[in-house]
Amino acid sequence: MNASYATLIGPVELAQRLHSPDWVVFDCRFDLCNTDFGLHAYLGQHIPGAFFLDLETDLSAPRTGVNGRHPLPDPAKLAARLEACGVSHHTQVVAYDDACGMFAARLWWLLRWLGHNRVAVLDGGLQAWSSAGLPLDSAQPEAQPATYALAPRANRVDADFVLGHLGQPQILLIDARSPDRFRGENEMLDPVGGHIPGAINRFFRDNLQPDGRFKQASVLREEFGALLGNHPPQQVVHHCGSGVTACVNVLAMESAGLSGSLLYAGSWSEWCADPRRPVATGPA
Repeated sequence: MNASYATLIGPVELAQRLHSPDWVVFDCRFDLCNTDFGLHAYLGQHIPGAFFLDLETDLSAPRTGVNGRHPLPDPAKLAARLEACGVSHHTQVVAYDDACGMFAARLWWLLRWLGHNRVAVLDGGLQAWSSAGLPLDSAQPEAQPATYALAPRANRVDADFVLGHLGQPQILLIDARSPDRFRGENEMLDPVGGHIPGAINRFFRDNLQPDGRFKQASVLREEFGALLGNHPPQQVVHHCGSGVTACVNVLAMESAGLSGSLLYAGSWSEWCADPRRPVATGPA
């Protein structure tokens, strides 16, 4: 079997394999302030052969008001959508966006949740692809439907787990939001500002170099090592505003060889929907 990619792939490496029959590429572009942006951008130009997946309709379940802004999708429905695009257990999947990997990493994490290992994020996204002089087109791909059997992993936790472990030293909560939102300032997306008590802050963009590509694995390992202290990766619970940008921190840790961290998918938007859950403000 050809070499597989489980975290990141560069644009040149992707271009060399773009037309391989066992590779499927997904365009995950999205804009939280303009939910039609991603599809319109995709229809205009995309990496040749790429399919489009929408954060809200494909990669999330409907909101109820108490389950966060981007609840996890139904696994069977997501698997069916992937099957329709030709994804089987043997497929190498590559996800990309134009937003520092924040939406592509959501698909990366979801596939791992379903039990799929051969999934990677395009390092540097569409900007890196274009900077390398690689082509774009607007043609709609045709898929050969595949069969996908679910094998879900226990790589996530829920609000009750987090609440039940507050203040316990064996769990480290890492919040991926910007520092001002973590402190409870400038909250524009959720009705309550602040963070989960005991959490520390690792802004997801801190994993990136100025050119938008991920830092070297050795650098990420050193930086996360300083945050984790004596905690093994399996005791780390990532979260953010709605379970999207936290996936970038999971991806960064995995690319650094720090495997096995968990995601609280409901994240702050779910946490703060219940006034009985405690809230902290200010720095960690």
